[in-house]
Amino acid sequence: MKNTLLPLSLTLTIQSLVAMALLTLPVMAPVAAQQVGISPTYVGLYVALVYVGAMLASLSSGAAVAHYGAIRVSQFGLLLCALGLALCAVPSLPVIVLGALLIGLGYGPATPASSHLLARSTSPANMSLVFSLKQTGVPLGGVLAGALVPGLMLLTNWQAALLIVAGACVLCAGLSQSLRAELDADRDETRPVRLGNLAQPIRLVLRIEGLRLLALCSFFFSIVQLSLVTYLVSYLYDTLSYGLVAAGFTLSLTQAAGVTGRVVWGWIADRYLGARRMLIALGAVMGLCSLVTALLTPLMPAWSVWLVLILFGASAIGWNGVYLAEVARQAPLGQASLATGGTLSFTFLGVVIGPPLFGAVAGMFGSYRAGYAALALPTLACCVLLLRRRSALSS
Repeated sequence: MKNTLLPLSLTLTIQSLVAMALLTLPVMAPVAAQQVGISPTYVGLYVALVYVGAMLASLSSGAAVAHYGAIRVSQFGLLLCALGLALCAVPSLPVIVLGALLIGLGYGPATPASSHLLARSTSPANMSLVFSLKQTGVPLGGVLAGALVPGLMLLTNWQAALLIVAGACVLCAGLSQSLRAELDADRDETRPVRLGNLAQPIRLVLRIEGLRLLALCSFFFSIVQLSLVTYLVSYLYDTLSYGLVAAGFTLSLTQAAGVTGRVVWGWIADRYLGARRMLIALGAVMGLCSLVTALLTPLMPAWSVWLVLILFGASAIGWNGVYLAEVARQAPLGQASLATGGTLSFTFLGVVIGPPLFGAVAGMFGSYRAGYAALALPTLACCVLLLRRRSALSS
């Protein structure tokens, strides 16, 4: 673990900041949407745009990491997130659309770049745990967004809050430079970066059965994960009559449960259940929690709402580390970043489709409850898929 500590610490920090960048606007959606003159349900379209950019960036990340190095690619990503956040502070829908795409282009390379670094420095026996620790950066970014952004908005305004988060991304990119020479020593600047390389990660995933299965499961699970975190503040604010700060705090609890879940599930998968059984169990818990979340009422005590959402967050946000470690195991030698980029394109496709569908269902039925109830369907489909193809993953 000693050789893993430096890249793990750095990739965890970067992952946290780009995740915070992505979730900053959804956290402030009830206020920002009113200022722009649109419904808060349109935040699903914002998330879809972000992940269109992330999907394109993840497909090109394998070649970019090989050419420029994982740290340089991560720095580019942080700077793109900062620029996107700054554009989202402009109360103009076309400018926010451009900002969302740039945030996605910055978010997409973070995971393939970190997988490249950690695959080189982690033993196979500890991969689920180490990758789960690194992936806690995603819910940790959500914790930071939920805990800090509402307070920043009260102290300043929603636009200044966006700019403060952008400044943190720029600062991290600058501090990372001191480690670039050491951690990017394996880069090969003779390797070309071409648009034609975009299809290479997908071809790799489709060729290997285990990677195909993981990609499909991540598609379904990502629908649930991003629908949960994208609409939770608005659901609590509009349906359960929570204040914005209380709703943000509840989102932080949910994300914190995801942080804990990623570590615990990674350890259990390594030591006891294996990737397939662990993912089946998490899918079942997600489905149950999505149905219970749809039944929450304003009269319920806060602790009972928190209990449901903590369990929901632990499962719906906690699966990624097990999944990414298994992708690295299934990938051919030296192609972890390529396989990660390919499978993440399916993950991001689920995110692109999921939140807008959630918003459409909520709009159709006039309630966020319908959207949360519908999330049980993709998790059930994923559990069935894993049960029927049990030989494709390590047990």
